[in-house]
Amino acid sequence: MSSLLAVSNLFKSYGSGSAKVDVLKGIDLTIEAGDTVALVGPSGAGKSTLLHVMGTIDRPSSGSVLFDGQDIFALSDQPLAAFRNRSIGFVFQFHHLLPEFTALENVMMPLLIGGEKKSQAEGRARELLSDVGLSHRITHRPGELSGGEQQRVAIARALVRSPRLLLADEPTGNLDRRTSEEVHALLYSIQQSTGISLVIVTHNEQLAAGMGRTIRFLDGKIAERTLDQPDQAAEASTQGCIS
Repeated sequence: MSSLLAVSNLFKSYGSGSAKVDVLKGIDLTIEAGDTVALVGPSGAGKSTLLHVMGTIDRPSSGSVLFDGQDIFALSDQPLAAFRNRSIGFVFQFHHLLPEFTALENVMMPLLIGGEKKSQAEGRARELLSDVGLSHRITHRPGELSGGEQQRVAIARALVRSPRLLLADEPTGNLDRRTSEEVHALLYSIQQSTGISLVIVTHNEQLAAGMGRTIRFLDGKIAERTLDQPDQAAEASTQGCIS
């Protein structure tokens, strides 16, 4: 049986000629269903670039990315965008919520883009906002929410189409310590309850230690792979809750 995601001999460069910058240099990586993986390393090592390629936001310069055995970059832009919308959820350091829309409307957006009926999209969005502890804030716009609340809305939006893969790029990098711990606990809890595959780029060693695997990057290459205790993520999910 094929892996959920298989990255093979992946290279990514920007620019050309003397201005060319090689960011990823031959990455090989597999993500299985239900995996929890932390990508760590110094700034500029290529972690976020890899996440963007895995999530089809960027195309690779060479190499392949297979999702359920399918070469996803063989797709043209429109089918690739449709695949991304239904199969992959994203959480970024900065929430990227649409400021003119309410929390409910922001979470509904991927479903509406995917052609879901408004009534069904609203029901699903309400359910997820309740799951992340924000049922009382659904009519608030991002500017009326705290940083932690905004990130919880972003997590709900990432999950609204029930993706099989959740990618998070420094999801707590812009939050204070207490709020970061709450968001960590929420991510752990979501992964345990849904079985979604979770890949997080982080500088937070405590967060990385709770993941099933830690992969360290250096200068565009994988420098080290660490298998952590398989039950750490489950334990972490019980150590905190969202207030």
